[in-house]
Amino acid sequence: MAYIVALTGGIASGKSTVADLFAARQIEIIDADLIAREVVEPGQPALATMRDYFGRHILLDNGQLDRKQLREIIFSDPKHKQWLNNLLHPLIQQRTQQKITQCSGQWCLWVVPLLVENQLQHLAQRVIVVDSEEEKQIERVYKRDSISRSQALAIIHSQATRQQRLAIADDIIDNNLSKSALAEKVSQLILTYNQLASEYKGRNL
Repeated sequence: MAYIVALTGGIASGKSTVADLFAARQIEIIDADLIAREVVEPGQPALATMRDYFGRHILLDNGQLDRKQLREIIFSDPKHKQWLNNLLHPLIQQRTQQKITQCSGQWCLWVVPLLVENQLQHLAQRVIVVDSEEEKQIERVYKRDSISRSQALAIIHSQATRQQRLAIADDIIDNNLSKSALAEKVSQLILTYNQLASEYKGRNL
């Protein structure tokens, strides 16, 4: 089993930017968001189950999931959100574990936004938190997703707090760093994880 480094952070904190820097250095990436999209693609059993529960209005004309419509539904009723989590999380976790076992390098980067919320940190040997001030997150979310400030706040407040994420962090990346400083930070972390992964492999031989 490969050494797993989890990368997390609040919505619009800069996780994708950091993950891209690791990917550019040939680090294998397991992206929980991509996996979450895969399990609700047309033809997947989960999407049919969601259609039966929520109704056909959660689908676009082409059969794809209408994510904006679904987001409005689940954030208006906690019961709907819980039902959806109960359906999707086991599927996402199962596929994630499959990808982890297929990791060919000494270690891989598991990008998982809801690491803290779903209490998944025990599945990784190391945790990176991309840290951001809430006001910057709000600004990025409502500009990026074309939603209202109140909707952006609702999403952010439905997630773990900044303090909760920082409490489980082994390494913290400040998203206010310049691009060059961010790249240097990633380079330093890669050296650290190469060493830790080598030690981990030695202990588990």
